[in-house]
Amino acid sequence: MRASRLLSILTTLQAKGQVTAQALADECEVSVRTIYRDVDALSASGVPIYSVQGSSGGYRLLDGYRVRLNGVSSSEAQVLFLGGLTQQAADLGMGSAAASARNKVLAALPEEMRSGAARSRFHFDAPAWFAEPETLAQLPTVAAAVWSERALRFRYASRTALGERQVDPLGIVLKGGAWYLVAGVKGETKTFRIARMSDVTLLEKTCDYPKSFDLADHWAESIRRYEVDLHPNKATIRVSPAGLAMLDDLLPPYIRSGAVISPEPDRDGWRQVTIAVGSLDHAAAEMLRFGTHAEVLEPPELRAKMTEIIASLAKMYRSSAKPEG
Repeated sequence: MRASRLLSILTTLQAKGQVTAQALADECEVSVRTIYRDVDALSASGVPIYSVQGSSGGYRLLDGYRVRLNGVSSSEAQVLFLGGLTQQAADLGMGSAAASARNKVLAALPEEMRSGAARSRFHFDAPAWFAEPETLAQLPTVAAAVWSERALRFRYASRTALGERQVDPLGIVLKGGAWYLVAGVKGETKTFRIARMSDVTLLEKTCDYPKSFDLADHWAESIRRYEVDLHPNKATIRVSPAGLAMLDDLLPPYIRSGAVISPEPDRDGWRQVTIAVGSLDHAAAEMLRFGTHAEVLEPPELRAKMTEIIASLAKMYRSSAKPEG
């Protein structure tokens, strides 16, 4: 434990230049007195570390002194540096480890890239627009189960019921600010939203991680199947030039990529577009977002649904309108 702390102090000084004893103590989660002893130990072992006195003082390494980090090159360190999601690591209970790793990576970068300005050039904001990120008390326990390949038991609130589950964890995915657990359940692979999990218990029972399982491949295929299953039907709509431009903003990527657009506009400048849609209610809600810039042509059931909704809206707004005078 102390050896790891000494290395952390060394790489922090190398990455940041000058650091106070209090800052080192906070990062290593020890007392300032312990940092004093560790610095003395580093000095005694030949590390050229010295203190700068005064209110803006701290510890520094002799200019030019560098520690080689297992052959990590500058370009490799830059790639690793770009991969750091600091807040997400903290959510998983690995905040201190992430900070230590970040310092080691920074220590391998050239001097000009270790400045405060360089470190502020990249920021990763995982949650989607207009959405709050999830910070979950049970997330570190779920992560521990994944790392240790131990079974988990928890209560899960699905859309239809609340029940107890026991699973073999396979991996954790962060998608649009929401955390998901991918797990094996009785020979099947299922996905659980961690926000819906409660009473999470890490069991002693170990589980065998399938050698052929690849989390990234499984998730990509799951997303593809989900999108296809959610939009099993087809609809033909007529869109204005403005409506055509709105396709990219209002339809998800799976729908946009599969859309078939007529090559030529009609005499009004509108085009026909064939897209994948879901249930009548879901498809109608999607079409209403285009306002007067889209008209449903087929299927007739969807056109009838749109007529019904628009008539209801017109009636509602007429009845709620305030009389003049």
